[in-house]
Amino acid sequence: MKKQLIVSIGREYGSGGHKIAKLIAERLDLPLYNRNILEEVAGIKNVDTNSLAKYDESPRKLFFSRTVRGYSNSPEENVAELQFNLLRSKFADEDSFVIVGRCADELFYGHKYLVTVFITGDEDDKIRRIMESRGFSEKQARKTMERHDKTRRAYHDYFCRHGKWGETGTYDLCLNSSRLSIEACADIICAYIQKRLEA
Repeated sequence: MKKQLIVSIGREYGSGGHKIAKLIAERLDLPLYNRNILEEVAGIKNVDTNSLAKYDESPRKLFFSRTVRGYSNSPEENVAELQFNLLRSKFADEDSFVIVGRCADELFYGHKYLVTVFITGDEDDKIRRIMESRGFSEKQARKTMERHDKTRRAYHDYFCRHGKWGETGTYDLCLNSSRLSIEACADIICAYIQKRLEA
């Protein structure tokens, strides 16, 4: 019987989490869902992807939103739920996949073959990666990193009940990409996955 595998990758901004997730997906021959999940949602809802992207992985703005009879007027919450529902439908179809962020650790909590990973990195390394990839100054890179991590933490912790963003007890594995290469991190995660599937 084929085992349904869900690999959930949480990451700090600039840690290389997306690159690690991409390597894992390639090595395991699985689809990778990240921001591209928005394209599927936009296609289903017949809306422009850019109109959804600005609300992606953002927490609900409590001051400006409210819920009446189970319906929220928060675009952040509605975009999150659209993504969650699409991921749940893929799970219900017994698909296996790698997912970056998007509260997958909560959505599939309790599934036997859910593997949860968090990627961190030393501050200097993360800032250097951001500077190189986005052409930012050190000051711009630091501000961007801090803003993204604050947003990701708030988003995750708003929707997730079974653990806090970045806290070691929440995940199966926590790796510092500054201690190892991106490739070595992927090696360790794939080895762990193999052992889990054999259990």
